Amino acid sequence: MSRIKEEQQVVEQMVRLYCRKKEGHKELCPGCQELLQYATARLERCKHGENKPTCKKCPIHCYRPQMRERMREVMRWAGPRMILYHPVAAIKHILREL
Repeated sequence: MSRIKEEQQVVEQMVRLYCRKKEGHKELCPGCQELLQYATARLERCKHGENKPTCKKCPIHCYRPQMRERMREVMRWAGPRMILYHPVAAIKHILREL
C-alpha cells in the first residue's frame, strides 16, 4: 500500500473513532464527513508524495487554519485510543514519528 493511502486510512480511522466514541454518532456526522473529505483531498495533493513525513513533522502546513485546528482536536482525542482500536496502524504511525 502506498504511503499516501496508508495515511488516508489512518486519518479515516481516527475521524471515525472520534465521531463514534467522542461525539456519539453511529455514522459519520456532516462535520466529520467534511473533515475526512478535506483531509483525503489534501493527502492526495501532498507535494512530498511517497516521501511524506507525518503531518506533525511536515514543514508545509497545507490545511486551512479552521480545518487544521479541527484535525488537531480529532488527533489529540483519537491518537491515544488508536492503540486499543487499531493497534497495527497506531504502531506504524508511532514508528514514523521516530
